[in-house]
Amino acid sequence: MRLAVLTSAVAIWALCTPSALADTKVLVKTRTYNIAGTTGAALIEAMDRGGPKHGFMTHAIAQTGYSVDDWTFDAYTENGVCRLRQANGTLNLFYTYPKLASATSPALQKRWKRFFAGVRAHEETHGRIARQMMRATEKSVRGLAVGDDPHCFEARREAKRRINAIYAEYEAKQIAFDVHEHRDGGPVEHLIRAFVGQ
Repeated sequence: MRLAVLTSAVAIWALCTPSALADTKVLVKTRTYNIAGTTGAALIEAMDRGGPKHGFMTHAIAQTGYSVDDWTFDAYTENGVCRLRQANGTLNLFYTYPKLASATSPALQKRWKRFFAGVRAHEETHGRIARQMMRATEKSVRGLAVGDDPHCFEARREAKRRINAIYAEYEAKQIAFDVHEHRDGGPVEHLIRAFVGQ
């Protein structure tokens, strides 16, 4: 239920003043798609038809996507040593959720609330892992110092290497979370079964 990370290149601006840099940010956008039905099974079918694309032929119930804007650094050189004082980036989080477009019975509405709470919790866990990735990335490059690098070329390469390694580590965590959640008899299956009344 998650889109792959969309990574972008790293930019290092040497000799920037701290006031020119913003803090690391998270921007969140939430989209919905309408579903209708009078039973839990009918609503699941509506999600299967109209939910966000998941792969080539299938649709997900909900989805989390994210991208990271270029990282910028407060970098300076001293005696030929390039140092990174601070790292700043922007995480763009995109959530897509189903939305009931028709009235339902009180019993189905109650089941929907429980179901949707579980769906939201799943997607917000993906968002939390992405936020952790940003904090780990910032920590991994803040304070980086490379000697004999008056133009910060080597520091730029090392920062990019570290950032890519962190991205790979956290993408593996995203995948592991989905494997656990979507396994046979796992939390997602239980959520759907409870919703359709099985």
